[in-house]
Amino acid sequence: MADLDINLVLVPVDGSDESREAVEFALAIADKYDASVHAVYVLGEEIVRGIETGAVDETDIADDTRSFTTEIATIAADTEVPLTSSIAYGFSQKVKTVHPGSVVLDTAEELDSDFIVVPREPMADDPSDVLEKAAEYVLLYASQPVLSV
Repeated sequence: MADLDINLVLVPVDGSDESREAVEFALAIADKYDASVHAVYVLGEEIVRGIETGAVDETDIADDTRSFTTEIATIAADTEVPLTSSIAYGFSQKVKTVHPGSVVLDTAEELDSDFIVVPREPMADDPSDVLEKAAEYVLLYASQPVLSV
């Protein structure tokens, strides 16, 4: 069996407990392969619509995402795995093909990631659980290995 050559593990997050667990798996994989991790915080449809209409304060969203990324950076510091992060809109009112799954794969392509760890969340009505439907899409269309947790 051929060894994997992994330099960058991508993990999409949305602030949920499931995405926090996915980060822990991504860090473990990165640690084993001497790789780094990039966490992309994917904003869901309700939040994106709220930002675009002015019903949601961008500063509040920035504070929430910063809080979560600070939390996962603390976890990463314990492993000494380099961790970077970004934020992406997981929905667009102008481009029909933009959804959380496509955003994850586009980010993987842009960053040239070698591995993706995607949280598979229980179906819920919580608007913060953005990635619940993205996992299946990523599993179907990713060109790199994917671990769904």
